[in-house]
Amino acid sequence: QVQLVQSGGGLVQAGGSLRLACAASGRSFSISNYAMAWFRQVQGKERELVSAITWRGESTFYADFVKDRFTISRDAAKNTAYLQMNTLRPEDTANYYCAAEYRLPYVPAPPSDFAYWGQGALVIVSS
Repeated sequence: QVQLVQSGGGLVQAGGSLRLACAASGRSFSISNYAMAWFRQVQGKERELVSAITWRGESTFYADFVKDRFTISRDAAKNTAYLQMNTLRPEDTANYYCAAEYRLPYVPAPPSDFAYWGQGALVIVSS
């Protein structure tokens, strides 16, 4: 059983930064074997892909609306994925979810391609 536990959401002013963390655990789980992704969702809208990295780490994806502002990373020693969010805008306000899929070799990928999900973290950016 794989569990993803998120932390790091909160309230920030426009132009500020936050870092989301996604700590993974489970029997014999190694984050190095999993593609990791961050999605976000606003009430009434579909969940959208923000950023993702393939399981080998050779490819990353960033949605146009976060390019040059957000950075995805993984720490194999801590079995944790991160989303560093800089220069935040009010339109970045959403619930952010991390997701994992065993040896997914491609990104971008839709939500249905990911088997494991974190509980979500609310990010509110005030103007």
